[in-house]
Amino acid sequence: MEMLEEQRENWGTRGGFVLAAVGSAVGLGNLWGFPYKLYSYGGGAFLVPYIVAMFCIGVPMLILEFSLGHMTQRAAPDAFARVNRRAEFVGWWGIILGFVIITYYPVILAYCFSFMYYSIQSIITGNALPWGGEGAAGVANAKSFFYDAYLGFKEGTELGQIRYNILIPLFVAWIAMYFCIFKGVKFVGKIVWLTVPLPFIMLIVLTIRGLTLPGSMKGLVYYLDPVWSELAKPTTWRFAFGQVFFSLSLAFGVMVTYASFLHRKSDINNNAVIIGVSDFATSFVGGIAIFATLGGMSYATMEAGQAVGVKDVVAGGPGLAFVAFPYALAQLPGAAWWSLIFFFTLVTLGIDSAFSITESVLAGIVDKTGWKRSIVLPAMSLVGLCFGLIYVTEGGLNWLGTVDGFINGTWGIAFLGLLECVVLGWMYRVDTLRHHANERSDWRLGRWWNFSIRIFIPVVLGTLFLWSLFDDVTSVGGFIRTPEGEWIIPNCVGFAVVGIAPVIAILMSLVKSPLRQEHGKQGEFKYPTHPVGLKLGKAAFILSTAGLLLIAWMMKTGNQWPIGVALVFGLIGIAVSNYVLEKHDVGDERPTLLSRWAGIIATLDISAVIAMTLIRMTKTAGDTEAIAETSDKLSGVSYTIIGVVALVVVGGLGWCFYRAITAASKDQQEEPLDTLQID
Repeated sequence: MEMLEEQRENWGTRGGFVLAAVGSAVGLGNLWGFPYKLYSYGGGAFLVPYIVAMFCIGVPMLILEFSLGHMTQRAAPDAFARVNRRAEFVGWWGIILGFVIITYYPVILAYCFSFMYYSIQSIITGNALPWGGEGAAGVANAKSFFYDAYLGFKEGTELGQIRYNILIPLFVAWIAMYFCIFKGVKFVGKIVWLTVPLPFIMLIVLTIRGLTLPGSMKGLVYYLDPVWSELAKPTTWRFAFGQVFFSLSLAFGVMVTYASFLHRKSDINNNAVIIGVSDFATSFVGGIAIFATLGGMSYATMEAGQAVGVKDVVAGGPGLAFVAFPYALAQLPGAAWWSLIFFFTLVTLGIDSAFSITESVLAGIVDKTGWKRSIVLPAMSLVGLCFGLIYVTEGGLNWLGTVDGFINGTWGIAFLGLLECVVLGWMYRVDTLRHHANERSDWRLGRWWNFSIRIFIPVVLGTLFLWSLFDDVTSVGGFIRTPEGEWIIPNCVGFAVVGIAPVIAILMSLVKSPLRQEHGKQGEFKYPTHPVGLKLGKAAFILSTAGLLLIAWMMKTGNQWPIGVALVFGLIGIAVSNYVLEKHDVGDERPTLLSRWAGIIATLDISAVIAMTLIRMTKTAGDTEAIAETSDKLSGVSYTIIGVVALVVVGGLGWCFYRAITAASKDQQEEPLDTLQID
């Protein structure tokens, strides 16, 4: 498929794109979402699936989305439509989930604006910060201020009254987002030169301050010493994978949209690794900062004879960062100034991610309808603001956490990532995207990337989805209804949100686009007309289907003895299907549809077998005990984790920048092969 030759706005520089993409990836999710999810789901064990998800799934999928957006030069819905006209709904699905996020993400920004205001007020009046205090009194004051004085927090499902002290900064957040993107991506490319570097400087300061607090080591033990039994819980894996998708803005259409504005010869592979490693480094260092602070808070309350461990200091959930960080800031000399700088930094950090998701929704609507940005953006902002009113009520934080858990968990964005890989890996020539990326990158992908997108990632995400599905359905407290038959309202609403999204996505894909009619099917992938591999495709389809039937029979009867047979059928089916695609999906040939569906079904077979095995193993092991905090010294495992992370971050970024500098020097010495410019 050739790139479109029509005029399209582009980023001013490569640095502007990289910073914008880093800004989208590195956001409040790193200092807000990552710590509270690790705090709530597995402690140090959370790092294991998080690292696996980041580098085995996150970076390869980031390259996939960059390649798709850059090749088609379209936002996610139209990009998927151009590779397979029946796949447009996949792009819309991500856009809709992204829109749900921008109904509550600005509320977190509103918290930051509020804390900025309190900091300025303290500077002007000379009074202490309203959450200030030392020792146990400071810990109690930080919690009381955020949950009681600021939120007026109510437990349960009742919304309560609107908190006008949050509503006003919510207006400010939406106005700031609007003015960041209303002039287009070139203006965004300039904004990020300020909004991206500043948070890293402040994060280093907070890390140093957290590590100097008495008792900080106890928090680091909780953060870096894995309790391996926590890995037997599907919640540890599902939220770790969901956090990677959320943090890297995967499957929301953000990275597809950003890449669609890239210059034709812009690097893809190297940029993806730089962004992935930068995001991982920020989360890891942010974790050190917040858990060192939690250790200090635990120490202070233990001195007063109140708390006994890190998890006793403050409740988990979305509010964690707005208790621990304010407490740490209040311990600094000139606390009000440091607080102002920090929350301004947090605003700049979060606003990048907020307007990146908004831009992806905006670009999808504009590409579909042809309407002007100047009309769509204010209308979309108004709708998002109205939905956001739910989260500025007294019970809004409960609903924010519930909706965020569904969107960024297995039921939401992780499942959509699975579907994205299946569509592009099995129903399209994924090798086309690999060649497209390699032709424009500082270093090249091997064929391993094809297998990763087509087989490895779908199997891993499929296993996680089925494992989590079983865990939800069989949970003791119930998933949708309690054992007593009462509806669990928050879960019902969360499930309804992720369930309605694909329905709306399909309806949106059925709407005819005037732009598609005007430009015809320019750039759309044309399948060759010579189907091959019929016999092998039939054989693979029969084996894969037989494996699926065996799994269905095992689930109905409870018999486990054919599980090995089902696995063999799945492995043979996926091997044969992949062989047919690798050998015949070239030139004028194309594998039969049976070959493609055989691979998809075989992927489901293998995922189901692995999930059933994990379920049986975890049931045999029984329930795991709560995380213990018995030491204030890091173990050898902790130091190994720190060493590996340092090697990955320093070595990875160093290698990427070396390749970029080498490629740039070659470009200066050689005449460019392609001088076509897109203004």
